[in-house]
Amino acid sequence: MPLLKKWIENGALFAIWRVEETAEELRKMLVASLPYDEELSQLKSEARQLEYLAVRVLLRAVCGERKTLFLIYSSGKPFLTDGSFHITISHTRGYVAVGLHATYEVGVDIEYISNRVRKVAGRFMYPDELRHSSDTAYLLVQWSAKETMYKLLDEQGVDFLEHLRIVPFQLQTDGRCEGHELRTSSQIHFDIHYIASPDFVCTWCVLDC
Repeated sequence: MPLLKKWIENGALFAIWRVEETAEELRKMLVASLPYDEELSQLKSEARQLEYLAVRVLLRAVCGERKTLFLIYSSGKPFLTDGSFHITISHTRGYVAVGLHATYEVGVDIEYISNRVRKVAGRFMYPDELRHSSDTAYLLVQWSAKETMYKLLDEQGVDFLEHLRIVPFQLQTDGRCEGHELRTSSQIHFDIHYIASPDFVCTWCVLDC
């Protein structure tokens, strides 16, 4: 399970791993006393089981110790039972990503490169956003950035098209873009960083407000 990238941004620790193991190999890396098997038995899809295990193996690797991760039932927001960090997780085909911050909320999203985003772009991108570029990686960064904003907002009824906007930007391999939300009275501004690699895009943000 090679570490592709590990970095610190605004006091937050982020990491991306490429998943090359089977679910059985990943399970052997985890402490047997924790309730993984019971939770795994509720996941019928092999892909979901692999994602479940990969995220927890990565979390243990970046923290240097075992951490118990749960999801809030109503929203799916992850949290650590010991309260040591705010946490964000994301997974896509062949990759997992995690972000941790002791004080602030963090958001991360990772998406593998696929032309499928072109078919749904009109559902999540405002016309000004769509006119700027039709490049697949650019569209995926937009989608991923809005996913990151959505995770940070943690609000019900968020519409990607109506409530989340990305300021047009020039796509780079490693860059930044700006976003803002129209869902709350605060209308929060987001300073979003991204990576656009040949295989995936990843966006992340620390909400230090």
